[in-house]
Amino acid sequence: MRIVLASASPRRRELLEQIGITFEVQVSEVEEKISTDVPCYLVQSLSRQKAEAVFGGLAGLAEEVLVIGADTVVSCDGRILGKPKSGEQAEEMLRLLQGRSHEVYTGVTLLHRSAGETADASSIQGKSFYECTKVRFFPMSGEEIREYVATGDSLDKAGAYGIQGFCARYISGIEGDYNNVVGLPVGRLYQEMREWL
Repeated sequence: MRIVLASASPRRRELLEQIGITFEVQVSEVEEKISTDVPCYLVQSLSRQKAEAVFGGLAGLAEEVLVIGADTVVSCDGRILGKPKSGEQAEEMLRLLQGRSHEVYTGVTLLHRSAGETADASSIQGKSFYECTKVRFFPMSGEEIREYVATGDSLDKAGAYGIQGFCARYISGIEGDYNNVVGLPVGRLYQEMREWL
């Protein structure tokens, strides 16, 4: 079976490799359409958009295909935080998160087609799900926030931080799946994929 990850995230690639999945990467170029401000629905919708865009490009293949789409956001006080567009925005996000708890949501969509099936909608099996992990930050001073943002690590991550890098020094605890915060809940993902493996 050809397994395709519809994501440019190096962290998602590392997590899939960690659990022994052989896959290729095709980055979705879809323009994301935001249709809700409810985090669990939003991440599932965005993951489906990414998976469908890549799956559509594989429609002519005769082999068995499984596409994995994923999207992650941070939610704090009902505010959804995606990737910051600037250092100033990253600092603003970190000021909001420091010294308190927030939630990290990752939505995943799986789209599957058996070998030899035509590309019509009746031959495609799909499912979407999400995981939520609560993360607690220690308090951070303004200088610590600026120091972290200056590393450049915050600019390509939802909520402006990566739990697995330099910012780990400010994490006081988590409730839920650590890998979900990194970008892909691989335990749940594997369980959802098993029927097709």
